[in-house]
Amino acid sequence: MKTLVTAALLSVAVISTPAYAQTAQPADRAAPAATTSPATSNTKMMLKGNWRASKLMGLDVYNEANEKLGDVNEIILDKNGKVSAVVIGVGGFLGMGEHDIAVSMDKLKFMEEPARTASTAPATTRDSTTGAATAPAPARTAGANDWVPDHAVMSGTKEQLKAMPQFKYSDYN
Repeated sequence: MKTLVTAALLSVAVISTPAYAQTAQPADRAAPAATTSPATSNTKMMLKGNWRASKLMGLDVYNEANEKLGDVNEIILDKNGKVSAVVIGVGGFLGMGEHDIAVSMDKLKFMEEPARTASTAPATTRDSTTGAATAPAPARTAGANDWVPDHAVMSGTKEQLKAMPQFKYSDYN
């Protein structure tokens, strides 16, 4: 009989332990309730015109002569969230033979309008029915806030960037 009572008490203790562990926290420990305030609308205004870091990955980098140098592979942040460096992949094809370099953010100038390259230079086309020249429609609408610039511009040539020291993540581990 003692064994049966002991087993029953032990079973009740084991079953009730998870329920006891899930008791409600005191009110002073609870997370503050979300409220709508004028600060919320100010936050929205402060974010207008900013860019998302995730959208900067893969962003093309050109030089002043509109020659493509590479693309953004990574953005390195310090512990305070400030951008320490931008890793740019130079050269290569489909990631093969690419030379990563790290540059400070102030070396890049972000552009909202599309790059003018030989393949994207504004061209006029002839309407075959009227013979009138028409310009192609712009790729982006002016003032569009799509959270990403069109491209970045950096001084130098592809050869100069390839001559820079290669950035290796393993050097910083």
